[in-house]
Amino acid sequence: MGKNVYSKEIKWAVVQDKLSGKRTNQEIMEKYGIKNVSQIKTWMKWYKTGEMYRF
Repeated sequence: MGKNVYSKEIKWAVVQDKLSGKRTNQEIMEKYGIKNVSQIKTWMKWYKTGEMYRF
């Protein structure tokens, strides 16, 4: 099993979807092909703590 690498565009799109509140984590995972909900939580943590350089 290899690591999944997501583009910065996907990461930003996921953050925007989460902030809008219009989609659940499950819907976001299906839309963008994300395999684990912890990935979404990590990106949201980066956003909230101002670690945008990680994107």
